[in-house]
Amino acid sequence: MRILSIGLLLSSLALQSAWACQNTADFQSWLSDFKQKAAREGISNTTIEQTLSSVKFDPSVIQRDRSQGVFAQTFLQFSDKKVSSNRISTGRNQLKKNAALFNRIEARYGVPAEVLTAFWGLETDFGAVLGDFSTIPALATLAYDCRRPERFRPELMHALWLVQKGDMTPAKMRGAWAGELGQLQFLPSGYNLHGVDFDGDGHRNIIASKADALASAASLLKNYGWRAGEPWLLEVKVPKQMDWAKARLDNKLPISTWKAEGVTLPSGKPLPNNGVAALLLPMGRNGPAFLAYPNFDAYLQWNESSVYSLTAAYFATRLAGAPALKRGNAPIATLSLSQVKTLQKKLRAAGFKIEKIDGIIGQETMSATRKLQQQKGLPADGYPDLTFFNQL
Repeated sequence: MRILSIGLLLSSLALQSAWACQNTADFQSWLSDFKQKAAREGISNTTIEQTLSSVKFDPSVIQRDRSQGVFAQTFLQFSDKKVSSNRISTGRNQLKKNAALFNRIEARYGVPAEVLTAFWGLETDFGAVLGDFSTIPALATLAYDCRRPERFRPELMHALWLVQKGDMTPAKMRGAWAGELGQLQFLPSGYNLHGVDFDGDGHRNIIASKADALASAASLLKNYGWRAGEPWLLEVKVPKQMDWAKARLDNKLPISTWKAEGVTLPSGKPLPNNGVAALLLPMGRNGPAFLAYPNFDAYLQWNESSVYSLTAAYFATRLAGAPALKRGNAPIATLSLSQVKTLQKKLRAAGFKIEKIDGIIGQETMSATRKLQQQKGLPADGYPDLTFFNQL
């Protein structure tokens, strides 16, 4: 086990402090400074006053920001809830109902209907649940707050640009508590930079216009590097023994390599020969297994949570005709939220880069786990199960 250096210790303490930080400056004073910055960046005085004159700090937004835990669920827990039989049925009906629109979008952006429909269903239940937070006060609160100002101050500025360009009015900008807007829940930067007017009415309205919302999602995915005509995810079966350290998102290998390792289709049939892919084991070697193709990278840019991204990609495969996923090769002794937090503290104390003690098994936690598994002579699949936890 490595010794924690002074530099790492100070960095660790700073990160913990940021997570539990306290706001000290006055909100209205901060807002006054932000208005001046907006004016320097080209926002008109009319837009600034129209948008920010009556904005107040919203403590309920901070409370929600501090209590996020949905992505601490395992992949199976999350996907079982989100990719329900009802949502699959509704999604397939939407594909039929909007076939002409989806064909036009794919012709222009190269993104399949099933991919867009999966995001549409997960984000807002196909436009039914958009959220009712006033976007400008929510963004201003998060931009002022000490935890993530560098992320939300640009978003507040993009929201002002949307008002100035005539795409939105402050009153119509209502959505999720963290500032996401519309039927695909775009942050203002995505809306401002990649939103499109696909219904031809002269405005980019991703809240009221289904065509604008779906085409804007395709535009964003194309910007993220989506490759037309290529796969994004394929469920596979892994053998009982292989070089598990190869199974990580940053290790795309030729399909022939995975065949040589004994990876097959769930039926046992050989894998199709199509390009390169990473072997993704969201719950370790005994859980579900997938090949993640280069297009899967666009999912991770949409949402950095691997649990969400994998669920969205899996949902799209179901809409495209894939069967329900297999549950894995063996029972998995998963960790509780508090156990994962304890694990993350131990990993950080050992010198590994763990930015957040949040109970979420993300890429940093899996990478550190894989390295310790290799040191201890355990199967290095990167997933911290109860056996691994008890050996620390």
